[in-house]
Amino acid sequence: MDFKGSDTLPGPRTEDQLPHTAQAAVKIVIVGGFGVGKTTMVGSVSEIRPLTTEETMTQAGIGVDDDYGSDSKTATTVAMDFGRISITEKLVLYLFGTPGQERFWFLWNGLFEGALGAVVLVDTRRLEVSFDVMGRLEEGGVPFVVAVNSFPDAPRYPVEELRTALDLGPDIPIIDCDVRRRASSKDVLLTLMGFLHSLAMSGALI
Repeated sequence: MDFKGSDTLPGPRTEDQLPHTAQAAVKIVIVGGFGVGKTTMVGSVSEIRPLTTEETMTQAGIGVDDDYGSDSKTATTVAMDFGRISITEKLVLYLFGTPGQERFWFLWNGLFEGALGAVVLVDTRRLEVSFDVMGRLEEGGVPFVVAVNSFPDAPRYPVEELRTALDLGPDIPIIDCDVRRRASSKDVLLTLMGFLHSLAMSGALI
């Protein structure tokens, strides 16, 4: 694109501009293991065209990357996903999806920095993947809710069984979701915001 003769660069697209009514912006991270639906969630709920950094999985990744039995997945996030959603006219959430492959987890600390809260996406077929994820959030002091993404062949468990299996305290919300659906993904974010509000009111959120 040739900008010769122009004193200014083109600005963002109209649909990508921040609403003029916005008064506060909050950083939220979407975390979880490989293939749990982080990129899909950011893409389904974002009101702007999401930024993705997916790369095709190749033979070179064999023995390095773990596909956790996900034979149908052909791409993986290598840096982050980014989207935005207006919760109210005044409150905007910036969404950062983390890479799922373990060799990219060194990027997580930077993505966690400045985050007010997090959504931990869980696949009930691979609950063990979630422990490292939640441990890192706890170490960083980032409050989180757990969202159980619905997969057709994934077993379903009562909430209290999941709470016990994941070793979660009684106050951490657990919610079912289908990240392919915008309304479902938005419900997860509203649950997180409600949880953060309750922590702030109790003085537990610093």
